[in-house]
Amino acid sequence: MNFYLTAVLLGLCLTSLGLGLYISMRIFSIPDITTDGSYTLGAAITGALLSQQYPFVLALVITILSGAFAGILTGIIHTRLKVNALLSGILVMTALYSINLLIMGKSNIPLVAVNSIFTPILTFVSVEIYQLLIVLLVVAIVCIGLYWLLKTDFGIAMRASGNNEIMVQAQGINASRMKIIGLGISNSLVALSGFLVAQLQGFADINMGIGIVILGLGAVMIGETLLQLLGKKSILSSILAVVAGSIVFRLILAFTLSLGINPNLLKLITSLIVLLFVAAPSFRNKGKLL
Repeated sequence: MNFYLTAVLLGLCLTSLGLGLYISMRIFSIPDITTDGSYTLGAAITGALLSQQYPFVLALVITILSGAFAGILTGIIHTRLKVNALLSGILVMTALYSINLLIMGKSNIPLVAVNSIFTPILTFVSVEIYQLLIVLLVVAIVCIGLYWLLKTDFGIAMRASGNNEIMVQAQGINASRMKIIGLGISNSLVALSGFLVAQLQGFADINMGIGIVILGLGAVMIGETLLQLLGKKSILSSILAVVAGSIVFRLILAFTLSLGINPNLLKLITSLIVLLFVAAPSFRNKGKLL
């Protein structure tokens, strides 16, 4: 039971990663590879500060601001310097690898013996339940904040920029600025996931962000599949679907590992699961590959 509870906890911690990719890939249609670097950036800052006994609140604020800066830098390179969006993300992600190493000072920082957001302050519940309550609180705050943002005039303008850039510019809205801000918000959420996962797992590692974008994409795709099954499409339902998709994705992986499959094949299995959900509409519409 604890095995699947851990999967749920990790899925909830990765929810903000999925929501960040939802903003970049579904609102702006930008495949933002900055995610790999900004996720590790959140973990690196968390590890460096908490290991030096700084409060986790300070680590949280610096993490969110640093992730936002990484996303803004990608947006500037893409919109102002006219560099392809995918290449812009790769450039910033590559630069962040060195920056993360400088922040950490070494490739791995253990966080087992330090006070963190998951350090229990309630004595009448187990550690696992306390961690679950904390993560649920963080996820609720993020979801409510994002829902509120996307319903404001600014959020409507941001969504419109992703749908029809020409029309938005005709209305006097700076679409490039919207992309820059949107990528900043996206990567701040991604960095928040790194902040949470580093503390949940008890370490920050320089390579923990490699391929992490596939987990966020998997959460988005599973969420969209759930929305199609339910026949609902709204901002709130899309946000909640990403949350559900993130949890379901981790549970699928946990079930796969419980069958005794070699953990070295986890990345392959992850890719196949995401491919299954991405290709599902094609199979429904055509029913064949060739």
